[in-house]
Amino acid sequence: MSAVWQVQEAKNHFGTVIDRALTEGPQTVTRHGKPVVRIVAIEEAETLPVAKRSFGDDGFLEHLLSAPKIEGGLPEMPRDTSDHRIPLFGEDEEV
Repeated sequence: MSAVWQVQEAKNHFGTVIDRALTEGPQTVTRHGKPVVRIVAIEEAETLPVAKRSFGDDGFLEHLLSAPKIEGGLPEMPRDTSDHRIPLFGEDEEV
């Protein structure tokens, strides 16, 4: 069972937080009532898919990876080799 700890409480009882992560599962630490980190035993973390370990569990990475592949990759984009420069905001036209 995952427990929720406030930052100060987690700091004061860090050994207990670690022990519970090892025996009970992930421990969530909150700041101002919002989850900010999760403490997970290494053995459990290593069994998670890479997307969940690195990027959270919102499904966005899986969405990107499921996009159709373009055979041969994307075409090379032509580069603008002209000397014309668009002035930045506040610059005169003749820069």
